[in-house]
Amino acid sequence: MSLMTLLKKQKPKKKIVFFVCLVVLLILLTVATASSYGDLKNGALAKDSVTLTIEVGDGTLTVAALLKEMGVIGHEKLFAYYAYGKGYDMLWQQGTFTVEKGTGYHDLCLLLTTPQLASIRVTIPEGKQVRQIAEIFAKAGVCSAAEFLTAANENTFDYPFLAGVDHENPLEGYLFPDTYYFEADTDPDQVINEMLSNFERKAYLQQYIDRAEELGYCFDDMIILASMVESEATTTADRKNVAGVFFNRLHNPNYTKLQSCVTVEYALGIKKSIISSADTRYDSPYNTYLYPGLPVGPICCPGIDALKATLYYAENDYYYFQSDEEGKLYFAETYGEHAAVQAKVQEDWQGEIIEDYND
Repeated sequence: MSLMTLLKKQKPKKKIVFFVCLVVLLILLTVATASSYGDLKNGALAKDSVTLTIEVGDGTLTVAALLKEMGVIGHEKLFAYYAYGKGYDMLWQQGTFTVEKGTGYHDLCLLLTTPQLASIRVTIPEGKQVRQIAEIFAKAGVCSAAEFLTAANENTFDYPFLAGVDHENPLEGYLFPDTYYFEADTDPDQVINEMLSNFERKAYLQQYIDRAEELGYCFDDMIILASMVESEATTTADRKNVAGVFFNRLHNPNYTKLQSCVTVEYALGIKKSIISSADTRYDSPYNTYLYPGLPVGPICCPGIDALKATLYYAENDYYYFQSDEEGKLYFAETYGEHAAVQAKVQEDWQGEIIEDYND
């Protein structure tokens, strides 16, 4: 049946409604077609450029989702169909790529399937401090440590999770531990932005923000706690129990201080097998032996496992923990139990400095 025949059979009012709906549909189809065509030819990037990282084994759907998330394209499925149709599936190359504004699907596919032979692969382990991360990039030839630290401490980076941060070291805790790919002599701002973007994608998730609020804390507080948990424990079970100890102390008025050795070490800029009584009296807002509550900021850059262990900690009755020389943790409910464990595991320790963060 033709459109004209269908219209003739309709009553006047129904004809008007039908006609209006048809016009609206045509407009929507036109807009959608124009939007899809624009996305295909020029992408959707509003910024001048954006840097993104393709990991080993990333497929077309993962790449399309990343491009949409980073604002490079506007139509995730359309890009996937295009890539499949043009035979780019399974050709994506690992590495860090800079995408310029106005890059359409054709150039995107060429860029992201071209091997980055000159890229330097750098892995940042969980629990490293910003100063240590700077040294890792310097040793790899990505950028100088001094320039990296200057950029980290003095430059402004526009990310929502940094909006309320007021730390002595503003990016401590937020440079996401992961494997990255950069060219030699990369601008430190580009390196830092890639790490912060990665943090935003993988750690600054609404479910974690909501969980922090559910616990009565802000997201930044959870990063501070996660940095302590990362520095104190290595297994998931231990991390959850350590976090449980910290929350027990925070919620019990009889335990006004967290008394975490790693916060003292951060304040002093050293790493010791055993901290001394004199160390615990070192005056710093990071020293949780001296000041109640959380330290003023994170003491390292925690990984996602430490953050999860903090947000979803183990509910226990522990208020103390002690590690032995192998890193095994022993938990205790009372100081008497804790003192007995300390005496046993520390009897052969000398308390020497085994690492100086200021070197």
